[in-house]
Amino acid sequence: MSASVLFLLALGLGLAGWMAGRARAWAFRKDTSGGRLAALPNYHAWYVALWIAVPVLLFAVLWSVLSPSLVMQSVLSSPAASDLPAFGFQRDNMLREAHAVATGAAPAVFSDGAKPLIEPFREALARYNLIGLIAALLIAFASGTLAFLRLKPDFAARTKVERAVMALLLLASLVAILTTLGIVASLVFETIRFFGMVNPIDFLFGTHWNPDPMSGADNPDASRYGAIPLFWGTVFIGAIIAMVVAIPLGLMSAIYLTQYADPRLRSWVKPALEILAGVPTVVYGYFAALTVAPMIRDFAHMIGITSASSESALAAGVVMGVMIIPFVSSMADDSIAAVPSAMRDGSLAMGATRSETIKRVLIPAALPGIVAGIMLAVSRAIGETMIV
Repeated sequence: MSASVLFLLALGLGLAGWMAGRARAWAFRKDTSGGRLAALPNYHAWYVALWIAVPVLLFAVLWSVLSPSLVMQSVLSSPAASDLPAFGFQRDNMLREAHAVATGAAPAVFSDGAKPLIEPFREALARYNLIGLIAALLIAFASGTLAFLRLKPDFAARTKVERAVMALLLLASLVAILTTLGIVASLVFETIRFFGMVNPIDFLFGTHWNPDPMSGADNPDASRYGAIPLFWGTVFIGAIIAMVVAIPLGLMSAIYLTQYADPRLRSWVKPALEILAGVPTVVYGYFAALTVAPMIRDFAHMIGITSASSESALAAGVVMGVMIIPFVSSMADDSIAAVPSAMRDGSLAMGATRSETIKRVLIPAALPGIVAGIMLAVSRAIGETMIV
């Protein structure tokens, strides 16, 4: 039985336990002639539901790990598996094809040796699915009965439920922490392995990147791992080209929206920029590869630059700059809008034009926020690798 079926079964049984626990709590209230219970009926219901659902869910996780190996052992012990090769790719491929046909994932097998294994797979899957279903029902019945019998008028169900919820939250936190630690550990171990094969000095200060060990089979110097081209390419595209596009356009759009635009126009343009900021990076990447890069290449050929190609840093940088424009515009917009109106009104009252007020009062006052927004935009541009 698949884990999804067991999960749905756990939810259904938990719902049934919730209803039974709530009904028993209401029966206690009637028996005590309207007296107060130690906990609300809902807590009694959740206590029974958790005692049913959590053990079944744990069993579902365990069964999803054990059942494939049990099915495989059952098939390999059948007479139909006696003609299988001892080990190797052919044996694994036959078993994989037979399992796919038995589960309905494939219409037919390609290997003749896999055909006799289809029926043993079906029998084993049906048998262990039935075993899993019966075991889940027995676990739910045993744990639900135990929880149901514990319910009393003076039973502190609220305390038990809150402890269970705290334990579940702690488990979720541990999963997140352990996942992060696993990622960090894997990166550390892979880094140690990499620097065991490549000199760290050559990696950090090398000027040639050619990570192709096959090309270096006959020539050890052909495979190079210098990271300076990678660092420079990232900075050149993300911090130079993209910012040349994003900073002027984003800042000018923020000035226009805060100082010149009609409120009705601003109510349309501002959400449109936010929508542009929500476009996935992969969409910008495809747009750069399929539209902008060929257009830049064709324009370069038209003006006589025959060496231009579609794999240019200019295309990636321009599209990345367009992607960063809403970020810069939003930060600059908020910074300019946060400048006290008394400063703007005082400048205008002294005879300064609106343009002079923007250049000499608003921009200097909002400069810390604008610079912070630009730095955040640079960090985001450097971190976006999909477009590159």
